[in-house]
Amino acid sequence: MASRIDPLTLEVIELIGTVVARYYEEYEQAAAAHSLTGSQARVLGLLSVEPLPMRRIAQKLKCEPSNVTGIVDRLEARGLVERRPDPADRRVKLAAPTERGARTALQLRDALDFAREPLAGLSDADRTVLRDLLRRMVGTEPGAGPAPWGA
Repeated sequence: MASRIDPLTLEVIELIGTVVARYYEEYEQAAAAHSLTGSQARVLGLLSVEPLPMRRIAQKLKCEPSNVTGIVDRLEARGLVERRPDPADRRVKLAAPTERGARTALQLRDALDFAREPLAGLSDADRTVLRDLLRRMVGTEPGAGPAPWGA
């Protein structure tokens, strides 16, 4: 049976796949340089944007809350994350990066440079068009701000 996807769409899908594969490869390398798993690095990256309850972290990573609890436990044992009461509901605990965790998250983010050089070769207008097209693809509203890295 012949494919019903046109050649241009297939090429775009393949290119997106290549970008995603390169991103994850570099992300795993950056995490390993800090003796972290990719999942631990992603959680630390999310928390560097804002403290979150376990349930919200699980939703963002599309995994079970019990998995997140284990990841946060290991990050907490290393002094990268702490649990604190949610000021809005003291029954809820938020995971938040420690000062060391925030520095590590920044170092991880800075290590992800696979796209920096190619993106630097694009004009501001081209990067804006690319950003807007990607936002449309993922359903992000234009005024919503940047998506957290590593998510």
